[in-house]
Amino acid sequence: MGNSVKRVLFVNSEIYPYLPENEMSRIGRNLPQGIQERKKEIRSFMPRYGCINERKNQLHEVIRLSGINIIINDVDRPLVIKVASIPSARLQVYFIDNEDYFHRKRTYTDENGVFYEDNDERAVFFARGVLETVKKLRWVPDIIHCHGWISHILPLYLKKAYIDDPIFSGSKVITSFYDDTPSAPFSQNFKEIVKFGNISDEDLNLIEEPDGINLAKLAARYSDGVIFANENIPEELKSFCESEGKPSLAFKRAALEDKSYIDDYNSFYDTI
Repeated sequence: MGNSVKRVLFVNSEIYPYLPENEMSRIGRNLPQGIQERKKEIRSFMPRYGCINERKNQLHEVIRLSGINIIINDVDRPLVIKVASIPSARLQVYFIDNEDYFHRKRTYTDENGVFYEDNDERAVFFARGVLETVKKLRWVPDIIHCHGWISHILPLYLKKAYIDDPIFSGSKVITSFYDDTPSAPFSQNFKEIVKFGNISDEDLNLIEEPDGINLAKLAARYSDGVIFANENIPEELKSFCESEGKPSLAFKRAALEDKSYIDDYNSFYDTI
């Protein structure tokens, strides 16, 4: 892509301070700010999980962006868009919300630690919600950078279902992999839930066995580049990325700690 990257869309699973501080949520908080400070335009999205305190964080609905219905499993689900700011970072965050999917008090598991059985539908809703909202914003991203397993369907949608949309026709997608791969399987009809637009069975053959590692492989296949953002990435996933010939950025603990990873990522965007 040369030096033409001007706009970066961040699709986050977690952003601090909306969720507890950990490596992923810190990157979700610091990376968009760092890229913005390096003179690129950014937009940042995450799910509006039920544990996020709307009053404390001053979330409010953006009426002009809400109101789309997304059909999943033959059910119309209204898409609600909320927005909040992190003043210290001069950063605005868009939240993908839906009463059925995102009003639970926990992120991915119930109080007994059991993986929600509709997590696959939630991931589909999140990916499509982000892409539909960016279309409504009429904001053309050069790079879309996905973080965390709930964003892993987006690369497929970008390359197969939205590729003819002028907003996304020139967009490249990068996926950062963490150690958050779900161990619980998704539902057996995962392929049918994911299918949308002109996506074929063949496009989904990697999720014949619907589990977290295969979903990560699907994200890698349709990404233009991958970043290993943690030292505990499964070897199976690393080998797959290599076999697919994906440009990649290795994990460096020191770069994470001194925040020099922001420059590394910024340079990586310009090479994809």
